[in-house]
Amino acid sequence: MVNHQTIGDRAAHLPPEDLAALQENLREQLLFRREQLRKIDAPPRAGAHRQSAARAEVRDKLAASARMVLADVEAALRRIAEGRYGACHLCRRPVERERLMIVPQARYCGRCQHVREAQP
Repeated sequence: MVNHQTIGDRAAHLPPEDLAALQENLREQLLFRREQLRKIDAPPRAGAHRQSAARAEVRDKLAASARMVLADVEAALRRIAEGRYGACHLCRRPVERERLMIVPQARYCGRCQHVREAQP
């Protein structure tokens, strides 16, 4: 059963062990994305051939995607630290536990995410 707590008590719908597991998952993602960006941004090895325009474009898009996920993960960790984790940014209701277990950096409940994706 989802418990719709007040805005000041948003993470109350998550058991402490779930919140700890989500926080650990987010920390692992943080490290992974930082390392991924370090590798992407590293200068090419000596003797490496010049990258084609297509490869450079793929690398740039991958880096942009990694930066976006990294920002989302950092924001989720801040929300945990501030006690604001787990509330939908639109409707303020708790984000479903199942959704957070799959996408721990989720900002929106499933219903609001669906509405956002349906907008042009």
